[in-house]
Order: sequence, then C-alpha cells, then structure tokens
Amino acid sequence: MLSVRGLQAAYGSGQVLFDVGLEIADGEVVTLLGRNGMGKTTTVKCIMGLLKPDGGTLTFADRPIGGAAPEAIARLGVGLVPEGRQVFPTLSVRENLVATAANRLKRAEPWTLERIYALFPRLRERAQQGASTLSGGEQQMLAIGRALMTNPRLLILDEATEGLAPVIRREIWHCIEALKETGQSILLIDKNLAILKRIADRHYVLEKGRTVWSGTAADIERDADRVRAYVGI
Repeated sequence: MLSVRGLQAAYGSGQVLFDVGLEIADGEVVTLLGRNGMGKTTTVKCIMGLLKPDGGTLTFADRPIGGAAPEAIARLGVGLVPEGRQVFPTLSVRENLVATAANRLKRAEPWTLERIYALFPRLRERAQQGASTLSGGEQQMLAIGRALMTNPRLLILDEATEGLAPVIRREIWHCIEALKETGQSILLIDKNLAILKRIADRHYVLEKGRTVWSGTAADIERDADRVRAYVGI
C-alpha cells in the first residue's frame, strides 16, 4: 500500500533525511522507531505532503505521492493523527468529527459518529463540549476519531500516547488493537516498545535520518541489544 524508498528531505539548508525506507501492506500495523530528532516526524510530513522530499520515491496504492499536495494525499485515503493532536479548538467535539467526514473509498461500513462514540464513549458524553475544554487524553481520542471519520486506507499516528496519563494510554492502545482487528492499516510512532512489539506486524528504526534496522517482534528479541541502542530504552 505505502512504499517509501531512499527518502531524502531537508529544512532549508539542513538535511534531515538521508535514506529512509519503509513499506506497509494492506492490513498491516507498522511502527517507526527511534530517539527524538532522528527524523520520524519529518518522514510523516513527507508522506502527508507537508514537506517536499529532495530525493527518493513515495508511492501510495501504486500512485506516486512525493511532492503531492496534502489534500490530494488525504483524498487517496491517508489519515493523520498529528503530534500534538491539533484539534479545532473553537468547534465542539461533534463539529470536529463531522468537519472531516467523508467516504471517498465507498466503504460498505464507513466510520460514523455512532461508531466513533462506541469506540470512545467519552466523546459521546462530551459531544457538545468545546474541544479546547477537553483533557489532553480526550483531545487525543478526538484527533483519532476525526482521522477515522475520513475513512482512511492508512491511518498514521504520530506519538499516539505521548504525555498521557497511564489510564488514558491504556484506552488508546485498546483502541489501536481494536482497529487492527478490523483490518485497518496503521503506521505508528511511539516509544512504548513493549506494547508495540505485541501490536505491530513489523518495525523500522531510524537513526540520524536513515533506516538502520527493520524486522518483526521476533527479530527484535533476537537483536534486542542493537535495537535498544538505537531506540534508547
């Protein structure tokens, strides 16, 4: 579904990505691991069209997307839950969800308000509440719900549980596991390797803007010292 090969990118004269490669097949959950500042979020920006690559290739559903406009990539079926959540603060919970609602891929069972409320009951309770008044965890639930309302083929979660209370993190992980059971393709960026090993099918590790390791959870166990050195845990 998604193929990234030899990706290079920079901010002005400062090159950040030198050789990033990863692939996600239909129905897979894949992680992008690495310490802060290694290029994970920059990779996501390139995938989403928020930063124009300087080299390499990006394809989604066999279509080239390197340098394409963000709205064009979103219409192809890529949904993003950005780092920092970025919900619409002046809109209510319900308005945030319906603002992005679409079923461009004509799914037989698309995501609806009721399905989102079933996944996150707290959002039903706060449907008319302003998004800016929600807790950080509730805003993260809203950001995930908003992305799902676009009915994406691929859902990208950048730092899905960062800064959240343990009880909220558990809810988010439960949600991600439930999404996996539905066959949702997911690219996950997070630091909780213990949980990621259980949930994800495959893993990629970035170090200084390069993909330096890839493998399954079993591969991580066999190469544990090397992976820990890269990830910093």
